[in-house]
Amino acid sequence: MHKMDLMRDEDSTALHDKLDEPMPWIGLYIATASLVCTVAMAADASIGFRSKKLWFPCKYFTLNAFSLTLLAATMKLPLDLTSFTIQDDDKLARISSLVFMSTAMANFMTSLWSMTGNEIVLNLAALALLVITVFGNVAVHIMHLLHFYDVHSIMEEQIVCAVFMLLLVLTSCFSAVMLPTAKRHIDLAYSEMHRKISDNQLVTAGELKTVVTRYWVMAETGGSQFVIARSVTCVASGVMCLLMGLTLLHVEKRKFSYDGKVSSNYKWSIKLILLVQTIGVIVGGIAPVMRWFIVARFKSSKIGHKSFKDELKVEAYWNERLVYWRDRSVPLQVGSHILRKLVYDAKRLLLNICIGVQSAIVRASKLALLISATFLKVPLFCFHCIKKRGVESSRGMEQDFSRYVLLLEGESQLPQKTLRNICNEVDKLIQIGKKKQPKNLIDFLKESANFNGVGKFDPREVLSLHFDQETPNCWSLPVMTLTAIAVSLNIVDDNKRVNRFLSAVGEGLYFAKLIERTLDKNGDLTSILHAADVVWVGVEFSRKWLDNDLRDASVGGGSPNETLQKLSRIADDIFTTEMNDPLRQNPLYWPLKVIAARSMYRVTQTILLSHTNNDSLTDEALFERLSVMISDILAACLTNLVPVVILKCHSNVIEEREESVRGAAVLLGQSEGLLEIPPPRDLPSLDPINAAYIKECRATMALNPPGIE
Repeated sequence: MHKMDLMRDEDSTALHDKLDEPMPWIGLYIATASLVCTVAMAADASIGFRSKKLWFPCKYFTLNAFSLTLLAATMKLPLDLTSFTIQDDDKLARISSLVFMSTAMANFMTSLWSMTGNEIVLNLAALALLVITVFGNVAVHIMHLLHFYDVHSIMEEQIVCAVFMLLLVLTSCFSAVMLPTAKRHIDLAYSEMHRKISDNQLVTAGELKTVVTRYWVMAETGGSQFVIARSVTCVASGVMCLLMGLTLLHVEKRKFSYDGKVSSNYKWSIKLILLVQTIGVIVGGIAPVMRWFIVARFKSSKIGHKSFKDELKVEAYWNERLVYWRDRSVPLQVGSHILRKLVYDAKRLLLNICIGVQSAIVRASKLALLISATFLKVPLFCFHCIKKRGVESSRGMEQDFSRYVLLLEGESQLPQKTLRNICNEVDKLIQIGKKKQPKNLIDFLKESANFNGVGKFDPREVLSLHFDQETPNCWSLPVMTLTAIAVSLNIVDDNKRVNRFLSAVGEGLYFAKLIERTLDKNGDLTSILHAADVVWVGVEFSRKWLDNDLRDASVGGGSPNETLQKLSRIADDIFTTEMNDPLRQNPLYWPLKVIAARSMYRVTQTILLSHTNNDSLTDEALFERLSVMISDILAACLTNLVPVVILKCHSNVIEEREESVRGAAVLLGQSEGLLEIPPPRDLPSLDPINAAYIKECRATMALNPPGIE
């Protein structure tokens, strides 16, 4: 084996060629990472256009560990100090990488709103370190190769792109400082509007859409990344992104000359990197540029309403947190008064510099917005004149909800088109819900002539089991218990009829459990609801109740009274067996089987007491009466839909409000047919807390008849 001598030119060249062999595959890896980022940015842009959210909230491409790792991979070229960067494609790819990085930062700037304080600090620290490293490597690379080849052909563009990249990360960091203050101001405005809406206690089913729309406007304008997307710093990032994209386009139009025939270390993959990153800049630039254009377009209509000084005014919330940090005492426990004063003065000086930088960034951003809006004023005015008639025709609707828009100090009202798109989103969500309306349940509820079934399934006349104590009840458990009894009966056209019956009950239980979980704020019904779920899974899929086959001769098969007696005996046995443990005498510690068995025992005993002297009762007749009783209970439970929809609109957590109202709007669409069913008689008025408990409803109704008529 020949021993390589690096002092010989042939051996040195051979070693260099050997080390360069994997470079095309490394280039392919860079292109793949760039492609993943591009696809994620394209997905966010697509969602923004389809939902008409032209502030383009980040869903797939957000600031996190994964996106930072991808971006670090895409920055391989600017970080590579060993490359000579001779070929045109190498030069272009270095600039495209810098522009790609800046485009990515401008894209996920709005995702800062969705993070907690610690997440913001860690993610921005990692991003800043990456950007500073790239900037430093670009500077070193330019300085060291300045005298070896015609680096001047791209030096200006590289410097401009690197500086813009540094400005973008600086803007992101200082924008993040104001986020806690902005969230607090938005939250206070939301709480005030929520209080005003809540003062109107008498909300009918017809007024629900208006209430949901109000909460939706507050949730959208006070969250979902919209606040930071319309901020001047985010708008400025769009301007920088546009300028860098134009710089890349300008560079790619130029031709660089080099007399030598030195090929790129990355060979064929360098063209792939350049192609993917150029596409990424174009696709990724859509969101930040559109954010800038929408705000600048609206700003152009407001030019002249304020003085130049007022236009550049820095609102208090931008520096409020920095001022708080500056003015508070030094937390360090230092014995020396002089040392404490030095630390305090140093801290105050540093934060004064930060306040100055923050103010400069905000003023520069406002100036960039004002200049761009001025240039757009004439063409947009001409376009507005053409579309004036259409805008005026839709003006009335926005006036109803404009006061529910949550704004920060100094912000103007939203454009009418933006507000209209926000309101129209509620209609789309309701339409989605309408496609899922419970048609079987709506037909089933027509069997309910009154709500008498609520008071008849578990009267006081039924003797208690051993160790039985008073326990909370829920709407779902008696429905499931009655359903299990109905399934055990022998009826005509058994399979088809039972399937239709179970389908209707299943749809009703979906709403009943949703109502109970929404209203049960203290979690008192958690174990009972869990028991009801376990029972329902067995009944729906296996026709079993606690592993007992409801169609088996050991349970059903006889007369209705015999079937009821068998189910009652099985429930008694389960309850007695499970209650041997003294620790389980407290209802809070009852297992699921005990809760389900107690319900089955009391319901079957109720029916047996009602038909003690009625030997002619048939399975068909009992099935019909059980159906009516279930229909009564579900109908009474569903009267809580209106307060539940309103409760689901509200959330104390700012990041969860949009999803909460979205669920309420879909629920409103789903329950539209149910809300249109006129109740035979109003239930007693209950507050939302007591409405979750069927026990409270039964006590208020005070229905004395114990059996099924």
